[in-house]
Amino acid sequence: MTPAELSAALRAVLLSAQADGVLALAADQVPETVTVERPRQREHGDWASNVALQLAKKAGVAPRDLAQAVAERLSTVPGVAQVDVAGPGFLNITLDAAAAGELARTVVEAGEEYGRSQANAGERINLEFVSANPTGPLHIGGVRWAAVGDALARVLEASGAQVAREYYFNDHGSQIDRFARSLLARARGQEAPEDGYGGAYIGEIAERVRADAVAAGEPDPVTLSDAPAQEVFRARGVELMFAEIKQSLHDFRVDFDVYFHEESLHSSGAVEHAIARLRELGHVYEADGATWLRTTEFGDDKDRVIIRSDGMPAYIAGDLAYYLDKRERGFDRAIIMLGADHHGYIGRMMAMCSAFGDTPWVNLEILIGQLVNLVSGGEPVRMSKRAGTVVTIDDLVDAVGVDAARYALARSSADSAIDLDLDLLARATNENPVFYVQYAHARTANVARNAGALNVRREDAFDPALLDHPSEAVLLGQLAELPRVVAQAAELREPHRVARYLEELASAYHKWYDQCRVTPMGDEPVTDTHRTRLWLNDATRQVLANGLGLLGVSAPERM
Repeated sequence: MTPAELSAALRAVLLSAQADGVLALAADQVPETVTVERPRQREHGDWASNVALQLAKKAGVAPRDLAQAVAERLSTVPGVAQVDVAGPGFLNITLDAAAAGELARTVVEAGEEYGRSQANAGERINLEFVSANPTGPLHIGGVRWAAVGDALARVLEASGAQVAREYYFNDHGSQIDRFARSLLARARGQEAPEDGYGGAYIGEIAERVRADAVAAGEPDPVTLSDAPAQEVFRARGVELMFAEIKQSLHDFRVDFDVYFHEESLHSSGAVEHAIARLRELGHVYEADGATWLRTTEFGDDKDRVIIRSDGMPAYIAGDLAYYLDKRERGFDRAIIMLGADHHGYIGRMMAMCSAFGDTPWVNLEILIGQLVNLVSGGEPVRMSKRAGTVVTIDDLVDAVGVDAARYALARSSADSAIDLDLDLLARATNENPVFYVQYAHARTANVARNAGALNVRREDAFDPALLDHPSEAVLLGQLAELPRVVAQAAELREPHRVARYLEELASAYHKWYDQCRVTPMGDEPVTDTHRTRLWLNDATRQVLANGLGLLGVSAPERM
């Protein structure tokens, strides 16, 4: 019996009690979904529900009395071994071994679909993440958003949503000018401008721009005067730098559906279109020679200039155009993942959302990520040999590999700062969380191989009543949790919940492995217990693979 089936059985019991007059509620007051959860203490049963506490006041009855009435009816449901009423009215439910064990077959037969749902079916979500400026290699803060953002996209898709991964390509503004000047200076053997960019990569990109120009039969750009030379380095340098960023992300297993160019907002008329829309809605006014958006009407601390008195658009003008463009592309929800230094943008962005007639935190969500600190040998790791001032995505992958990097970055809540111990993540020990989970999957694969060699086959028998060892009840309970964990991770935008769940599942599996054999020993004959345990082993293998897949981490067959 799955949690969903138990939830449905509880609802059916409540409806029958309502129909019999025991529960003085209208049928539409009975919840569509009755929540069941794993109790904190195993001795309290397999599942628990507080539905009696939720409904008692509405029904005008004491919670414990309602719980007792529900318990009596639920205990007659096939597969339910015992229902106890605890405390003020909690229901503690114990399934019989056969009902609990049936989950192993459910998982194996569902395969990759186990844990997925249609909870967000029909919802179109635009998820914008990373969006680093193309002025240098992707640094560790952006790498965190790459891991978390892609994992969130996978979790949302597993809940039925249609997700577009989008990278906002910042190719408009002063930072690009500084990048072009830095390239030109390095190509001419000069020091970078005071506000420019350093690092060995600047020299590498500058040399490639020169080589590409010569190969194409064009003059070496350093021989040109400043303005045309800088334009060559701007156009080709940005293109080369962004190609490098895209390749590093691809190697990190992160690819985007849309690369949106900031420059297009200004060249296509999108900025003027957004301002015209807001003017029609009555939220734009002129003052002091500038054009303003009346964001204070929507909770912002001050109104915002959108066109300066010199006629140039302010930064927020691009935000207005970009948000409206996403909505006009048909997205129901825009989720933007920003770094810790953008916390002050939330108020004005939500005011902008309201000004367009949308609902903040529904049509627009903003997630703020915190810093990543790298440690090796007990000392902070601060600089890259290539980038100079920051640690890059390639530095991290070179140190620990893609799997360890992705898992470690997605393992903690994005709104908390984290310290990554590179030495720990490179170790093949149980203290390394990604190794611990991946090893559990490899162990399930090894058990299956050994079972096959000894002619233990799933198709020969499945008797879920034989899964009656205490460690099997714990493992089955963990397997049952994946759909709830995925749904909650999607709802709360917290993919780290999947990683923590996998560690708990791996722990339950390792303990079961130590206590219950899938293969016979010595001359012991193959029994239905062995065959049925193979179902449980393979169900665990499937859930571990599904969970790791949601994090973009591989599920190795051997380690």
